[in-house]
Amino acid sequence: MLSYAFRRLLSTIPVLWIAVTACFFVLRLAPGGPFDGERSLPPAILQNLAAHYNLDKPLIQQYFYYVSDLLKGDLGPSFTSEDFNVAQQIMVGLPYTFTLGMTAFVLAIVIGVAVGCLGALYQNKMPDYVLGAMILVGVVFPNFLIAPILQLVFGIQLAWLPVGGWGDGSLKFLVLPVVVMALPHAGRISRITRGSMIEVMNQNFIRTAKAKGIGPRLTVMRHALKPAMMPVVSYLGPAASYLLTGSLVVESIFGLPGIGRYFINAALNRDYGMVLGTVIFYMVLIVFLNLIVDIAYAWLDPKVRNR
Repeated sequence: MLSYAFRRLLSTIPVLWIAVTACFFVLRLAPGGPFDGERSLPPAILQNLAAHYNLDKPLIQQYFYYVSDLLKGDLGPSFTSEDFNVAQQIMVGLPYTFTLGMTAFVLAIVIGVAVGCLGALYQNKMPDYVLGAMILVGVVFPNFLIAPILQLVFGIQLAWLPVGGWGDGSLKFLVLPVVVMALPHAGRISRITRGSMIEVMNQNFIRTAKAKGIGPRLTVMRHALKPAMMPVVSYLGPAASYLLTGSLVVESIFGLPGIGRYFINAALNRDYGMVLGTVIFYMVLIVFLNLIVDIAYAWLDPKVRNR
């Protein structure tokens, strides 16, 4: 298992390098700059700013400077904030984004697996149809459409929940954004679980368990659940990345103080350092989460780690 994990870790290094290189040159070659605004600055000030941030150097030299700092763990300065660098701003917003994303992630897994298992047990019966229709609402409608609807219904008309903000971080402020983020992934997980569970329930070892008199619930929990989870585990890596990157939109709609707020402000202000640092941070996090999923998949299926 350790050798498999090490091989997977080594395979992520060229992926990260290619992604960092592509992001750097795409941002630097885009029209405009971090100091372009409605009021143009005097040439002397622009020259001093360019020298301060190494923007007066050739592009390839800027790239090597950035990669050298990145290898030291330095994401670079923010071009619009002298008080905090990129890493410090990310650390400020990370607890909010992590809380929102991980809560939605766990909720999506719990709801999706439960609904998928029930759908497989009651295949083509009323519970299967009702639960499937309810959970697929989030798949059909995008989160930027569901969010205003939930805000209107539960926040304004019924006045049960706050429509935005973080407040004191209590549960009531998290309910709507977490539901908006978790619902589409819960729907996808439920469909994957249902299809995989139906396939596993038709295997010979499940028939043997039933022939021994084991009830359907115990059969699912003891024998069918683990092999049925393999396709679900494969989806969890992309799901985690979708939740983390999708939180940018949800954080903006609900006015949450996460990393998404800094990223959007940086994009609007053409802050190369903050945009690139945020993209790299998300990219490393996504690669790490996919690595965990690969290891979990190898644990479920020994044939994978022996390849």
